[in-house]
Amino acid sequence: MKSLLITAALLVAPLAATPALAQTPHEVSLAPIRVILVGDSTMTNKSGYGGELCKDFTAQVTCINAARGGRSSKSYRVEGLWDQIMTQLADKKAPDGKTFAKTYVLIQFGHNDGSPKPERHTNIETEFPVNMRNYARDVEKAGATPVLITPITQRKFIDGQLQPDLVPWANATRTVAKTEHVTLLDLNAESMKAVQAMGLTEANTLAGQPIPQNVLDTEDSGTSVPAIFTDASQGQGKTQGFDYTHMGPKGQPYFARMVADLWIKADPSIAAYVKPDAR
Repeated sequence: MKSLLITAALLVAPLAATPALAQTPHEVSLAPIRVILVGDSTMTNKSGYGGELCKDFTAQVTCINAARGGRSSKSYRVEGLWDQIMTQLADKKAPDGKTFAKTYVLIQFGHNDGSPKPERHTNIETEFPVNMRNYARDVEKAGATPVLITPITQRKFIDGQLQPDLVPWANATRTVAKTEHVTLLDLNAESMKAVQAMGLTEANTLAGQPIPQNVLDTEDSGTSVPAIFTDASQGQGKTQGFDYTHMGPKGQPYFARMVADLWIKADPSIAAYVKPDAR
């Protein structure tokens, strides 16, 4: 009888342990969280990585892309867009009626802050850092968590070298994140490293528009050139800039994954909220 009981126990024990061993982090119930994206066109659904980033999150994440094209750290607030974010932060209820365990606001500006247009332009020393600091502080006062993102690189090359056009704004964002003790995603540094490594030809494929023939013909030079459109719908023979900033079907998910990876590295707790195939 004793031997039979021992045998039965040995048979039952592995069966009882199996379900626990088979569980993955994504099978465990996660508290609902909210992610709000605030920035310019490089973060929008249409021409940036924001829409794809939202797709990379699990069902427990309510992702709101509030980025707007053409906005700077000044105009986003002046136009009242930031007021809308603050109103959203006051409502902590998830769509299912539960309360968000946490809300994160990812903030990225810089591309339009150097614009000559007065409604966008900010002084890199006296205005831009103050604006970024105020965004972070406002979010914290509202009981949410700010995450500052350095501006994604443009993809312009000269003699094979990627141009560091946005480094001043990236440096200012880094300083604010450090002094305010908030999470920083250094997308500028990471995207510059990646785009430089892939080179001009591959970088051009990340754009959101067809590559004009004259751009294709000069890719071996290692220098980015303005586009010459021959299609009548584009203005036949008209020279204008090829879009070395925004992203298309290939670039959007590529940079979205980069942002997700940077966030997980900066805050490992976010990993459970990112789909495994997006890592």
